[in-house]
Amino acid sequence: MKRRAVFTVLLYALALLALTEPSLLISFAGKNSLTAKRAAEIYLNWGYWLWLGILIATQALFLLLPLKITEHQFIPRRILKIPCAVTAFLLANLFFAATIDILCATFKEQGVKVFSYLIPFNPSLENPKGLEIVIASVVTLLAFWIIWTIIFRHFADTDDPNSLLKRAIRWLSCASILELLIAIPCHVIIRRDNDLAPAGTFWGIANSLAVLLLCLSPAVFFLFAKRFTRLKPKTLNPENYSAS
Repeated sequence: MKRRAVFTVLLYALALLALTEPSLLISFAGKNSLTAKRAAEIYLNWGYWLWLGILIATQALFLLLPLKITEHQFIPRRILKIPCAVTAFLLANLFFAATIDILCATFKEQGVKVFSYLIPFNPSLENPKGLEIVIASVVTLLAFWIIWTIIFRHFADTDDPNSLLKRAIRWLSCASILELLIAIPCHVIIRRDNDLAPAGTFWGIANSLAVLLLCLSPAVFFLFAKRFTRLKPKTLNPENYSAS
């Protein structure tokens, strides 16, 4: 059963790798659009592989609960903390991306710099540096994560594992669709005024699609498990046969 979970994670990783370049080309199509060669350069960026690694790790952790359910094992309450934390992280990521989308659509290229105001010791609020923006963004993301962990942890104390998994998938699906409905118009607004939209809105679109694919993984895993169970040869029970 664990091999099927690994296969599901690998399938998810391959899907993300295959969709990355086409998504870039579609998002930045038009006048002075990206070429296929320039779009492929994202695979040389360490930040892309960090983002991909985080998504694959969350996918693997998210499948722990379906794995336990299919194995019909007793699931202690402490195990439910893992899908709760993963779901809260993904929800925080989507809400953080939606915030960036709105700020980018409102303030254009200066939108991301708004996060620098979260740093009380920042000596240059008028012209924040890249590191200061990164620190402020991480602080904001952690704040969203803590809030959603508190909210979703409440359901872990009352829901059974099946209900908790369905709730997590439902919340993540709705949040990712909502983020897409925010990110795409913001991306269009910025591209209308500026031929090359900033990475902020594209990052929101990419995260939404990645989470939507992740929500499909438990269903894919259960289909694999059901199929392999049917194909597995049944062992004969000698007690069912009388001695000749």
